[in-house]
Amino acid sequence: MLPGLLLSAALGAAPSGEPPERTPPAVLTLEGDTSPVHDPSLIRQGARYHLFASNRFAEKLVPMFCSPDLHRFTLCGNVFDRVPEWAVREVPGARGIWAPDISYLRGRYHLYYSVSTFGKNRSVIGLATNLTLDPTSPDYRWVDEGKVVGSNPEDDWNAIDANLAVDEESRPWLVWGSFWGGIKMRRVDPDTGKLSASDTELHSLASRRPRQPPAIEAPFIVRRGGYYYLFVSFDRCCRGRESTYKIMVGRARDITGPYRDKEGVPMMEGGATLVLEGAEAWRGPGHQAVLFDSDADLLVFHAYDAATGRPTLQISTMVWEEGWPRVGQLK
Repeated sequence: MLPGLLLSAALGAAPSGEPPERTPPAVLTLEGDTSPVHDPSLIRQGARYHLFASNRFAEKLVPMFCSPDLHRFTLCGNVFDRVPEWAVREVPGARGIWAPDISYLRGRYHLYYSVSTFGKNRSVIGLATNLTLDPTSPDYRWVDEGKVVGSNPEDDWNAIDANLAVDEESRPWLVWGSFWGGIKMRRVDPDTGKLSASDTELHSLASRRPRQPPAIEAPFIVRRGGYYYLFVSFDRCCRGRESTYKIMVGRARDITGPYRDKEGVPMMEGGATLVLEGAEAWRGPGHQAVLFDSDADLLVFHAYDAATGRPTLQISTMVWEEGWPRVGQLK
């Protein structure tokens, strides 16, 4: 059992005829380099966890944090020293890199990242790859593979907040989106990590229109028990203690949808089921990622300290009840 981690499995034998007791989901106690952290994405290589976040930490662009136990996190590297020149040409005025998404595909770690300016949809999603996440390995080297997809003012979507998802036939897909027309998805060529040249269909998965502003972003898709679950963030991030972010979810039988909430409302019509919202001490939880670990299912996200307004890493264990996720609650 991992230190500080509550298992989402039954403990011990239940009395005859009674259902087994579950350890309730809980928000973990974290220490070390946990703030400022925005838009976390988590993966495990061997016995060590690696977490990536937006923008800078200790002046490092797209920082990487390492943890042996999901309890203490330490800055252990970074992906970029500067915004790639190609991205600056595509998005003039861009000064940071947002929303890294880490995954493992075809023997390489794939990190999708976003370059944009706040509130605009002139944006690009890029890809960096690495053979290992161990900074001490001679094979450790981030290679920028360049542009994956971009959006412009004439587009009704925004090319940020990418997530790589895999369907039941092991085919990769890239899902992205923020505000505008909502959440979009396209097939990915597994050999390049770029968008498929043979399947160019753009799928629409979720939207909050005609609501204004149509505040939905940060998609993340996982497959479990015959369903695909689309986690998203509703409302406003990045306002410190005034942030209204909340984590929502819907599910579908096919990765391309249609996704619906617990009541059957389509996510393309604004439907979604609440997973987690803010509380007195922690505001605006969102930009979530999910990791199915060997000991527990985990929801990873940031929330804002109500006293300081600082964005801070949070992790909760997650259980499933009647086919829907439940996590620990913030205080």
